[in-house]
Amino acid sequence: MAVRTATPVTGWLLRGSDGRLTAYAPAEGGVVRWTETRPGGPEWTGPELLAVPGLEPCLSIAQGPKGYVHLVGVRRRDVEGRTETDIVYATQFQSGRPPTNWRSLGSPHGQDWQRSAQIGAPAAAVDSAGLHVFVRNSGGGVCGRRQDARGIWGPWADMKGSHVLDGLTAVATPAGRVELIAPAAECVLRWRQEQAGGPVRRVRNVPAKPASGSSASGVTGDDRVTHFWRDAADGELRTLVPEPVSGEAEAGADADAEPATVSVGGTGSGPVAVLRAVLDGHECTVLAQRAASGLPAVAVCPSGDETLAAQWSETGEEFTGAPALALDANGRVTVAVLGADGHLRVARQQTDEPGLALGSWQRV
Repeated sequence: MAVRTATPVTGWLLRGSDGRLTAYAPAEGGVVRWTETRPGGPEWTGPELLAVPGLEPCLSIAQGPKGYVHLVGVRRRDVEGRTETDIVYATQFQSGRPPTNWRSLGSPHGQDWQRSAQIGAPAAAVDSAGLHVFVRNSGGGVCGRRQDARGIWGPWADMKGSHVLDGLTAVATPAGRVELIAPAAECVLRWRQEQAGGPVRRVRNVPAKPASGSSASGVTGDDRVTHFWRDAADGELRTLVPEPVSGEAEAGADADAEPATVSVGGTGSGPVAVLRAVLDGHECTVLAQRAASGLPAVAVCPSGDETLAAQWSETGEEFTGAPALALDANGRVTVAVLGADGHLRVARQQTDEPGLALGSWQRV
């Protein structure tokens, strides 16, 4: 079963409401899935194919507060001599159980199939009301569609932007507020909800030259998201210097000041995986990336201080795509990658050692 990766994503390892971890990857003919047989492992089932004819090798995965997992992708089908492109999604309510039927969200360009064929990979997130789906449109801007609290989908909305590259990334905070970034030719574009369930609005661009397909976002606090991307010139990982929370800006602060960025240290390729965890009693942000060597590399930063240059430690063997991070049922930091042979590989934290020490890698 051949795993396929186009624009890599990192949020493909998730813990269900029953405590079991599930890993997902696009594959020929659909999505493959591996699931722990019991919470905390170590045995897994899979790979199991969830058939989706015509699904492109780009998959966005979002999990809501109830543990439901939403799979969102791009489908291309030959219909009456033409290729039709649309956004499709399915929902998995329980670990290891079949997802719902795949449903179409159409395209921001409606029945204009030539323009629809030019859309990018989707990004998805679940806020306090429902699922959001964002996509780069044929004109290089961003369009979005969202569910309301009743599960009813609104129309595609033009969210503006220009010169957007591959690699939109969206995430929701535990407070139910969504943020979105998009790499562009000369900046990183940003959108966010100021209040849970509210409108997703543009905020000030970040001057940068991000590499296509390198953006990532992760929850690093109860209502804080940290965004990352790679510099197009040298592959160095960068992040935005934290801004004051809305309504808490210090007196005299320049609200119109240009957003500043800083290096996180280490070079590599693709997006970085981000995980909020407690290590040795301290709240931390764990990062994992594909290092320049092709090996997994892991680093730990204090939560809220991701701007400190991280010390990266390489481990394991070469892999494809981007790594993923999750906490297993026993609270252990778990790193997952897809080997060049298509097999899932997993390493877990050794909790009897201080800091973040990973055990041996398991080939699934």
